[in-house]
Amino acid sequence: MLFEEFLQIPPYSLGREDKHTLLTRRLTELTEHHRVRCPEYRRMLDSVGYDSKRVSGYEDLPFLPVRLFKELILKSVPQEDVVKTMTSSGTTGQAVSRIFLDRVTSANQQKAMVKIVSDFLGASRLPMIILDCPSVVKDRNMFSARGAGILGFSIFGAKKIYALDDDMHLDIDGLCAFLERFQGQDILLFGFTFMVWQHFYRELVRLKERGTVFDLSRGILIHGGGWKKLASEAVSPQEFHDKLRDVCGLDRVHDYYGMVEQTGCIYMQCACGHLHASIFSDVIVRRSRDFGVCAAGEPGIIQVVSAIPESYPGHSLLTEDEGVLLGEDDCPCGRKGKYFKINGRLKNAEIRGCSDTYAAKFG
Repeated sequence: MLFEEFLQIPPYSLGREDKHTLLTRRLTELTEHHRVRCPEYRRMLDSVGYDSKRVSGYEDLPFLPVRLFKELILKSVPQEDVVKTMTSSGTTGQAVSRIFLDRVTSANQQKAMVKIVSDFLGASRLPMIILDCPSVVKDRNMFSARGAGILGFSIFGAKKIYALDDDMHLDIDGLCAFLERFQGQDILLFGFTFMVWQHFYRELVRLKERGTVFDLSRGILIHGGGWKKLASEAVSPQEFHDKLRDVCGLDRVHDYYGMVEQTGCIYMQCACGHLHASIFSDVIVRRSRDFGVCAAGEPGIIQVVSAIPESYPGHSLLTEDEGVLLGEDDCPCGRKGKYFKINGRLKNAEIRGCSDTYAAKFG
């Protein structure tokens, strides 16, 4: 089954049965694809006695702990076909995941992301403020998760500026000129959660106290990368949203959940505050005691599956995050598919999100 078939379907249009059938077919084929092409993956399948004949749904397919990508080189293409190596976020001394992409997988990541984000932003590219510094995007062949996030979302911007300089100070003059130029238009803002709070929101508060106010009431903020640091500072998602609205009028705020090990398959937050799985991916919540599938409302370990990865065996991964399935096909926003929330990192799991990793270094 070709990935192109997924691209012909609106990303939140399939009900449970149709999506389950589509993903089971694709993910079963990807399991065989990687079994043949990745010796390390084949040995892991053999060790658990994998038999495709026993698979009735994608929940039955083996999953890899996401941490394995920090410990092993896992790829299903020859090295000469690798066009990009992506690395996860990590504090000093932490091992990082290495994800090897060929042209097909890299292109499909971008195509899926365009379909997902366009469902929230519309088809038009918007003037864009990147709430980060330009030096993050360096080697185009070796992407950090932070740099990859910036470049991935940059495709939705028509005219772009970085709001912060390389010392992480707000470029006040540049921001003023940009907002004046695009006055009356919708503007896309993108950044990682802790950096938005620390270097953007707090500076706007300081400026407002001195009489300088920015109007971002036409802004749409997409942010992600983890809440661990802000949670430790007792900043909730609702307070994050409320404070931004109070200081600059920014009211359209979307968090997202994603990881470098499955780039492209991000889970966007709707206006109801729910994270949504598109047709390109899904979440399964599993019990820690036996890895059985949790019922809706029951907290457990998040497993993510993706229809995209062809150059590495990352199509079925057990994360180090705890979450809860909230429902399926019945979110008030109208999007079909599963919707869920993330409770946080599992106890003793490493800090790994872009936002939380930066916060650990910043702190």
